[in-house]
Formats: sequence, structure tokens, C-alpha cells
Amino acid sequence: MGKRLYVGNLSYQTTETELTNLFEGVGPVESANIITDRDTGRSKGFGFVEMSSDQEAEKAISALNGTDFDGRNIVVSEARPQAPRDSRSGGGFGGGGGGGRPPRRDRY
Repeated sequence: MGKRLYVGNLSYQTTETELTNLFEGVGPVESANIITDRDTGRSKGFGFVEMSSDQEAEKAISALNGTDFDGRNIVVSEARPQAPRDSRSGGGFGGGGGGGRPPRRDRY
């Protein structure tokens, strides 16, 4: 399995195909994905590329970090593992506290 790379400062118009093509210029790409906003579907301006080997990943970092791509100087680095998320849902009912009475104003 290859090494996953973080790619930041992407243009919001950059496609996954364009990102794949950029990194294939350095070496074989296993996958490329651009992170999008869940509600709007718009790019968040960053993504991840998985190279086929650790050596290819290091070569991609050296060759592409700080270079101009779609008019932006991209950031390429080794991706950090995703932090575990705290599951706070109470049985799948979603968010939120509160409800009930408004706060008392006479205590100020």
C-alpha cells in the first residue's frame, strides 16, 4: 500500500482528474480525491492523493510542494492520520442541547 498525501491550497475549480494527472507526472497514483462541502458540494480547496509507493510519495512532495497549479501555490505533505471523532449522539437523534425555558434574566 502506498503513502497518502495531503494537497492543500487547491483552486476551487480543480477536478480530481486534473489532480490525478498532475501527480501521475511524478509517479503512479492509486487514488485522488478532493474534499467537498457536504451541504453545497463545492470543493473545500484541499484533497488527498495516494501514491503507489513511499518512494513515489517522497518524490511527489519534493517535486510539487510550493509549485503553481491552477494559479495557486499548492501545499503537498504527508497526510496525518484522521483524529478519532467523539460519538456524542444519543441513540441517533442528532444534535442539540437546550430546549425548555429561556434563561432567567433577573440574575444579572
